[in-house]
Amino acid sequence: QVQLAESGGGLVQAGGSLRLSCAASGRTDSIYRMGWFRQVPGKERELLGNIFWRDSSTNYADSVKGRFTISRDNAKNTVYLQMNNLKSEDTAVYYCTATTFSYTTWGQGTQVTVSS
Repeated sequence: QVQLAESGGGLVQAGGSLRLSCAASGRTDSIYRMGWFRQVPGKERELLGNIFWRDSSTNYADSVKGRFTISRDNAKNTVYLQMNNLKSEDTAVYYCTATTFSYTTWGQGTQVTVSS
């Protein structure tokens, strides 16, 4: 099994930046994709983007394209979500996921609050 540990959430002013981390452990050799989601209470969970383990290619939701960047540190089995020019509507709980060919694992979530 793959385990995920997220960190880096917090309070930031609008226009600021924040970087979230997601460290994978366990059967990391079985991962083929990791992703970032966010959820606001009362709304559906939103996919922000993915990074593919084989070649580190990425894709993004239109809502965050150009502001958010997903990257990976191979040596640390850690994926990052760099968030720039944050807006109040980015306030949410952010989750990372790791997908294998058998299952998807979710992190515990980290709160990001953007004050206007």
